Amino acid sequence: MTEWMINLINQFGFWAILFLIALENIFPPIPSEVILSFGGFLTLHTKIALWEILLASTIGSVLGALILYYVGSLFTEARLKKLVNNKFIKILGFKEDDVSKTIAWFNKHGKGAIFYGRFVPIIRSLISIPAGIAQVKLSLFVSLTFLGSLIWNTVLASLGFYFGSKWDIVVKIIDDYAILCAGLLVIAFGIACIYWYKKRIKARN
Repeated sequence: MTEWMINLINQFGFWAILFLIALENIFPPIPSEVILSFGGFLTLHTKIALWEILLASTIGSVLGALILYYVGSLFTEARLKKLVNNKFIKILGFKEDDVSKTIAWFNKHGKGAIFYGRFVPIIRSLISIPAGIAQVKLSLFVSLTFLGSLIWNTVLASLGFYFGSKWDIVVKIIDDYAILCAGLLVIAFGIACIYWYKKRIKARN
């Protein structure tokens, strides 16, 4: 996959980066660090400028995020409550009220996650779905996504530019960072599940 992406960027430059980053936002396994660090390296040997890499990648990030936001918006509160009423979901202890509480929480506290989530692999893509479910104001969603993505893309492309022909070092650094983030997220999720179940058990007693 990496070789295919590199060949595509070599051939189509700006438009290839825009397309690949949009695709990466929809399908997280596609590595943005390869796209952007190699794009930064290309500025040293082609006519494409660093600002073009940043513009293409940030537009691509927003487009990809909007698609997932739209997917999330299809899961309305009413539909989610209907899903929660499924007997298999009920076994896990979920209630209709949990849907309303979760959406209210995201609207109150989760907007910052739209921005900060852009710096965390996998989460940077998936965060668009709960934003769509919570019906976060579209202009706010686009603004936070644009700014967060611009910062992330600038860091990766600039590192690719700095390391030059050794741009693949950036990929290794980000891979290690992604593993660390994944580990922390698993731990945080586990703690959140334990807390949620303890709270639910206390409520029943």
